[in-house]
Amino acid sequence: MKQSISSIITISLFYVKYISRLSNIVIRILGCNPGPMTLQGTNTYLVGSGCKRVLIDSGDTHTAKQYITHLKQILTEENATIEHLILTHWHHDHVGGVLEIQNELKSLSSKQAMVWKFPRSINDPGGEEEEKFLGSWNSLKDKQFIEVEGAHLKIIHTPGHSTDHICLLLEEERVLFSGDSVLGESSAVFADLSDYLISLRKILKEYITLIYPGHGPVIENPYLKIQSDIDHRIMRENQIVEFLKSRKGQKHNVMDIVKFLYADTPKDLWLAAASNVTQHLKELLKENRVVNENELWFIDC
Repeated sequence: MKQSISSIITISLFYVKYISRLSNIVIRILGCNPGPMTLQGTNTYLVGSGCKRVLIDSGDTHTAKQYITHLKQILTEENATIEHLILTHWHHDHVGGVLEIQNELKSLSSKQAMVWKFPRSINDPGGEEEEKFLGSWNSLKDKQFIEVEGAHLKIIHTPGHSTDHICLLLEEERVLFSGDSVLGESSAVFADLSDYLISLRKILKEYITLIYPGHGPVIENPYLKIQSDIDHRIMRENQIVEFLKSRKGQKHNVMDIVKFLYADTPKDLWLAAASNVTQHLKELLKENRVVNENELWFIDC
């Protein structure tokens, strides 16, 4: 029987339960949207100890109904509702469930949650369609705190994956909700390499005990994983330079480089790899280390 891509991808990944109590004040609810880009699915987190909680991220649109079933179960068991819904960034697998959640809260005779998100840069071309899922929302600021009983969450602006990306630091437990800046398995996709590396180094300066990522299992060695992601990007940059140097004068498009560097990676992920390679090339171009002619890249000396 032919398997779906999502089932093939999920087989080789760490098993993540639909619902997991990670601590006395953090419950993870899986977004029910596994796939090549989302891994086991989007992790959402219910945070706090009282009847009013924070929900971090909302899952995806096409699996919202299944996700809501699990979320409703937990809210009922905890005798809780959602006071604040904080979105780590605009991508559809993180914001797609907002309207379904708000409708569910309304049906439970509870007031709707306050939705929070960091504003996108005016130079960020994406996100307009996805933000329509949010209804009205409030703008976050770097170093702002969102508080409920038992939980004080510090907002840390971490652009790179997207211009509006944030991480959240739970002061009580010193755990970091990393969104898509740091993944539980694999490395992140980014829209701006320079911003991404600055953001990783920024969160390295925080005292963190664990990372609760936007995708994948809990990261128990946070500094090792963050530094590994930085080192991985440096390695990729060196590989790209070596590829072009070894073919001095030859011109290559991005996919030529991807096919060589990611030969052992499933082809379904090559598009994401191409995005990362493109960002590396743009940084190398800024440093005058490569040449670009009509989207063909080379080193000429």
